Amino acid sequence: MPKWSMVIDLEKCVACQACSIACRFENNTPVVSPELAWEGREMRWNDVFPAPHEESGDYPNTKTHYLTRPCMHCENPPCIKVCPVQATFIDEEGLVRQNYARCIGCRYCTVACPYGVRYFNWFAPEFESPLEQHLNPDKIEGRGDLEGPAVRPKGVVEKCTYCVHRLRKAHARAEAEGRDFRPDEYMPACVQTCTGKARFFGDMNDPDSTVSRLAESDRAFRLLEEVGTHPKTIYLQEGK
Repeated sequence: MPKWSMVIDLEKCVACQACSIACRFENNTPVVSPELAWEGREMRWNDVFPAPHEESGDYPNTKTHYLTRPCMHCENPPCIKVCPVQATFIDEEGLVRQNYARCIGCRYCTVACPYGVRYFNWFAPEFESPLEQHLNPDKIEGRGDLEGPAVRPKGVVEKCTYCVHRLRKAHARAEAEGRDFRPDEYMPACVQTCTGKARFFGDMNDPDSTVSRLAESDRAFRLLEEVGTHPKTIYLQEGK
């Protein structure tokens, strides 16, 4: 099976937020008020924010540095170990997923995640007109043998899935056409939309793939790799 991985080149990232907007519309994440956002109730599966020590250089020749943060899709995810009902799991293709029908909203996974990329639905999601007309019908999460909601309900934890619905759609298309699935048919929305061409996605098990080659670069690093999570989201340092 493929080992899906994302590589983000921080040298090319211009912090345009196109990845964040694409993620929001692709995955039907609700918008909250500024007041709720200040209370930590925002839903940002993909976030772009100033990095630590975010400025370099001397005025007026300064540069601001940014970090963009989806789910790390760890190979050793602590979120799975603490879930008391096995609502979060690694699927057969290595993606860290969430079964919303099983989730009891205890938020143990949110506390265990060292990257802060899990979000709790404090309220029933609302989409003011005309936003409800733009919900993505492809965003359907599996609920065991059932099909889950296009919008997650109140009281569950959700997060970036590397747009797993796109993967299922690509597999179904290949099956309908009577051919083998090709890894290059699958790409998350944030990668497709990146204006700076800073994001790459592919199969780490393929030594000839772009992500495999970039992961071997001397610029490559993983967030908090010292904690042993083995993230499959990899970064390339700036200025090297």
